[in-house]
Amino acid sequence: MSSQPVLLVASSGGHLTQLCSLRPWWRDRERVWVTFRTPDAESALRHERVRWAHHPTTRHLGNLVRNTWLAVRVLRERRPSAVVTTGAGVALPFFVLAWLLRIPTVYIEVYDRIDAPTLTARLCRPFTRLFLAQWEEQRAFMPTAITVGPLL
Repeated sequence: MSSQPVLLVASSGGHLTQLCSLRPWWRDRERVWVTFRTPDAESALRHERVRWAHHPTTRHLGNLVRNTWLAVRVLRERRPSAVVTTGAGVALPFFVLAWLLRIPTVYIEVYDRIDAPTLTARLCRPFTRLFLAQWEEQRAFMPTAITVGPLL
C-alpha cells in the first residue's frame, strides 16, 4: 500500500453510499474517510479510518470554519494522493485546501441531479481537477466531465 492515502470525503447518507459503492476501486488502497458521525456512517465505516466532520454544513458558518480546520489537520497529517468526493458541503474546504496544496481532486456528481449541478459541484468546480458524471445528461452542465455511469 502507498504511504499516501486516498481521502474520501462525503456527507453521510446517499453521498456516502455512493462513495462506498466504489469499494472495488478503493479496497486495496490506503484510505481515510471524512464524513458526519451518524448511525449509517458509523455502520458503513466501522472498520475504516474515519475523521468525523461537523454538521450541519448548509449555511452554518461555524461548522464551515470547524471543517476548514479539520481539512488543514487531515491534509497536513496525511498528505493524500487525491481527494475524492460525491459532495455535499463538507467537501468544499477540503477541495480548496487540496487545490492550494496541489493535491489532485476528483468530484463525482451525485446520481439524482440530472438537470442542474448541485451547489457543491458549482462551488468546487474551480478547485476540481477531474469531474465525473453518472449520467450522460449531466455533461450538459459539466461539459468536461467523464461519464462513468451510475454508482448505485
